[in-house]
Amino acid sequence: MNFTKDPEAVLDYTIDWTKWLDEVGDTIATSTWTVPTGLTKVTESNTSKLATVWLSGGTVGTNYTVTNRITTVAGRTDDRSITILVRER
Repeated sequence: MNFTKDPEAVLDYTIDWTKWLDEVGDTIATSTWTVPTGLTKVTESNTSKLATVWLSGGTVGTNYTVTNRITTVAGRTDDRSITILVRER
């Protein structure tokens, strides 16, 4: 997934794990976001099916890959990544 972000914006990005979690009959126990240098992780949170990160900053013209790793109640671990395209808007 690609998202466009202005360097001055502070925005939230969510990964919806519902489909996969429903298939395996599980829920999120913990969620951690890995954010590359240049972007700032303001905060992160999760529900039993969604993982959210709030980001600020970034350099115009740069694409950043941000990765969410969850661990489920049953002990499964999986990653999903999104790309943040920083552009003047």
